[in-house]
Amino acid sequence: MPLSLRSSLRRSILALALLTGVAAAQDALEPIVVTGKAENLLGEAQAASQGQSSREELLERPWLRRGELLETVPGLIVTQHSGDGKANQYFVRGYNLDHGTDFGTFVDGMPANYRAHAHGQGYTDLNFIIPEFVERLDYQKGPFAAHRGDLSTAGSAEFILVDELPRGFAGITMGEDNYWRGVFGDSVALGGGVLTYGGEASWYEGPWALPEDVHRFNGLLRWHKGDEDNYFNVTLMGSQGEWRATDQIPLRAVQAGQLDRFGFIDPSNGGQSQRYSLSTNFGMREGDFVVRGKAYAGYYDLDLFSNFTYFLDDPVNGDQFRQSDARAFAGADIAVDFENRSLFGAETTYTVGFQTHNDWISDLGLARTRFRNDVTPVREDDVFTGSYSLYVQAKTKWNDWFRTEAAVRGDLFAFDVNSDLAANSGSDIDGMVVPKLNLIFGPWHDHELYLNLGGGFHSNDARGVTLKVDPNTGTPAAAVDPLVRTWGTELGVRSQWSDCLTTTVALWALFNDSELLYVGDAGNVDAGPPTTRYGVEFAAYYRVADWFSFDGEVSLAEGRYNDIWATGGPWIENQVPVVVSSGFTLGEERGLFGAMRARYFSERPLTATKGVQSSDSFQVNARVGYRWESCEVALDCLNLLDRADNDIEYYYASRLPGEGAAGVEDIHFHPAEPRTLRASVTWYW
Repeated sequence: MPLSLRSSLRRSILALALLTGVAAAQDALEPIVVTGKAENLLGEAQAASQGQSSREELLERPWLRRGELLETVPGLIVTQHSGDGKANQYFVRGYNLDHGTDFGTFVDGMPANYRAHAHGQGYTDLNFIIPEFVERLDYQKGPFAAHRGDLSTAGSAEFILVDELPRGFAGITMGEDNYWRGVFGDSVALGGGVLTYGGEASWYEGPWALPEDVHRFNGLLRWHKGDEDNYFNVTLMGSQGEWRATDQIPLRAVQAGQLDRFGFIDPSNGGQSQRYSLSTNFGMREGDFVVRGKAYAGYYDLDLFSNFTYFLDDPVNGDQFRQSDARAFAGADIAVDFENRSLFGAETTYTVGFQTHNDWISDLGLARTRFRNDVTPVREDDVFTGSYSLYVQAKTKWNDWFRTEAAVRGDLFAFDVNSDLAANSGSDIDGMVVPKLNLIFGPWHDHELYLNLGGGFHSNDARGVTLKVDPNTGTPAAAVDPLVRTWGTELGVRSQWSDCLTTTVALWALFNDSELLYVGDAGNVDAGPPTTRYGVEFAAYYRVADWFSFDGEVSLAEGRYNDIWATGGPWIENQVPVVVSSGFTLGEERGLFGAMRARYFSERPLTATKGVQSSDSFQVNARVGYRWESCEVALDCLNLLDRADNDIEYYYASRLPGEGAAGVEDIHFHPAEPRTLRASVTWYW
């Protein structure tokens, strides 16, 4: 094990030991009902890194952006490099996921990742979610779940929406830098079921020299009927937003006094997006025969204007570009369980599942622009991408201390591209078969051991599959494989020290045949060499009583290129070696309540040689409030320590006016927002 990782591991183990030692001293407390991360999952979980966050845990957290709800997944970091109307940046398990690649995100069965997206493969914009309508968040790491396929090598998470709100509510939040948010919701009996409805409106200018003026409207309408086994619901969701963006700025300009830390270069960057969907979930049980199904359809569009290199490519008009995306999407997910069957005399549940997801993209465009006006078109495409997946799984309990989950999954993909450049038009079909095996030993004295092995894959943008000519230069370009295989393994332990104390440890490794990615900013494909990532994660969740809980998570990761001659160095750029997250919540249904959370992510290499590294980041958010029977007030303080950290940092060449034609290699960053206060009032009925 490398010295840097070993040193981080030693410090993290000491911190976690102190955390769990303090918690274990409280064993004499009376048992309580525990939900969320501290819930006892012995006999249910397939891996140590699998878990869930309850509605209470999600809503108790003070958050700057709703994408930060995903930070309840241990080791996952959510940041931003542009305007808040755009998808976030995500980091987990040694991956810089960009806007979501290789981590699958779902909302009630609908994939939130977009394939063949204008801004990049796997683009995941969660701005359409209203946090108050989320029931829980289920997550798993690695490619070990049979029902997860494309874009889920690092893991996946699914937001489960509420079937019925506990009571009606309306709230308003106001804060510094002209932040305003209003939200409401209620559930009423209708047609033998429950109708849940609500909406949200928000506005924010931010601390930037160029006000973001980001505003968004979200709505939800859901009708649900049934119980846990036999149910049916239908959900309509809608979202629309607009914003301006500062994008990342060059460090040299700030150090020279040319730019303020919260300054900008191109005042016309920004965008607009909208998303609408109609979905249904249903389930039926007849004895040992169980059917679960999901189906959905929707519409999405985006116009995004960005400028990351300023005047490097075009010293006259600048390097701004437009990315446009307009698509219809539809899909389904059907699974059938055959319970209480036998395999060599052992109790077994067989599952057969079918999944499909299809995108019809009628406007997938890239153009060079100046102040949002087109200067030079780069490419325009009509694209279809469809996937059709079948998986079979057997969950077998061999005896009291050993069970297995064995599965095989097959995915068939169809690609069709109609490009404005005839040479780049075409179609292709490709498939991938991957096995998955989870071995679970225990529980022994409230401890369970897991060994997970599994295959996954990463689909490439359809435009890369049919690429023959580089749309920027007109020179020949090589197409890439539609699907790239990945492998993963994990060894973990889950321990239930008491009714309210849970700890997990997971040692993992991930292997990619290629770092394959369609670069939406350039309109071409970047197919990197094979990579290896490995690391270890620790977590402890302790609910002392109904009114107090404490948690701590440490994630250590290291990623390397297998072919250093192709990259100039072994280190995968922008991997985060150390992530630490911890916090506590206190308070009951009435009276004083509060929460505090701290999140740290370490320096990371910005070049493959580690010749340039980013700075680290340590952010603390806090909340304090008071609850009455029908009202609550709260005050959030975000970035409590007012640290001048950066959300993201990249190293590349850009050009400012007066600089040489080749530009300057430099760190480009987007700053974390300074300390800010937000006050909210919520009424209940």
